[in-house]
Amino acid sequence: MTRRHLAAVLVLLLLAGCASPGERQAAAPAGSTITLGFSAWPGWFPWQVAGEQGLFRKNGVDVELKYFDSYTDSLNALATGTIDANSQTLNDTLASVAGGAKQSVVLVNDNSSGNDQIIAGPGISSLSGLKGRTVAAEQGTVDHYLLLLALRKAGLTEADVQFRPMPTDAAAAAFVAGQVDAVGVFAPFTTTALKRKGSRAIATSADFPGAIPDHLVVTRDLVSRDPKAVQGLVSAWFDALTWIGEHRPEALEIMAKRAGVSVSDYESYDKGTTIFTLERNRTAFSGELDGRAKEIAEFLVSAKLVDKAPPLEGLFAPQFVRAVQP
Repeated sequence: MTRRHLAAVLVLLLLAGCASPGERQAAAPAGSTITLGFSAWPGWFPWQVAGEQGLFRKNGVDVELKYFDSYTDSLNALATGTIDANSQTLNDTLASVAGGAKQSVVLVNDNSSGNDQIIAGPGISSLSGLKGRTVAAEQGTVDHYLLLLALRKAGLTEADVQFRPMPTDAAAAAFVAGQVDAVGVFAPFTTTALKRKGSRAIATSADFPGAIPDHLVVTRDLVSRDPKAVQGLVSAWFDALTWIGEHRPEALEIMAKRAGVSVSDYESYDKGTTIFTLERNRTAFSGELDGRAKEIAEFLVSAKLVDKAPPLEGLFAPQFVRAVQP
């Protein structure tokens, strides 16, 4: 399981670009089933609650929830139009847009506030201790980004470490087996990585407030073709948050089961994920996200994760959170 490889995304985008217009526009007509993807991240498991409690139907939208064991696969699926919507980070959305994908952010699920971590093995107590060491992370995705931010903070670059690109679940397993010295992972894979004796988190997303926002991202085709369905998705999200607040024990059981962890482990992720309320969403869409997107785009270019800055026009669609009735 992984969350949030750039190369794979760009390759698939190129393949999509070679398809005929009819093949690329194979999306279902307005009013039909919407396929919503999500993967292993605490801020996205409320979608499971929405599905099980009939909250999509309540909001007039027929949704097929598609859970991806591989976060990268979910990015590729949205980039190539295989699914209509996906939960993904702003970083990865910008990378896809830089590669030619037409996507819009319609909802802020959360900000990572500690659940993305750089975890080091015995004998490494600080970021400076990573110099010359082997560090694994999923290339081009958000924890690679976190690693680069952390290295920069310590006055280092990726050239100062031996970077080992691998899927997040494999990276966590390799770290536990002592095959790499440090790893960049997100919850719930932080729980796996920290099982290595003597390991510790030497940097987390809490050290970089607001750097890793997570979103519901849809194809721009869906926004223009079926805005009512997009509205239904967004409204169902806030209904799910309300239901979770009113039925917390049952909600935790649902989300922990989907995550494949215990309820107590799932509860431990709470502090590391800041779920955005409706009010916080509206504030974010009032300029905050634009500034964050420009910062991330500049970083992606400077770190050579993309060749050129992605176009930001049409990236954010604030009308849907604005239309939600509190």
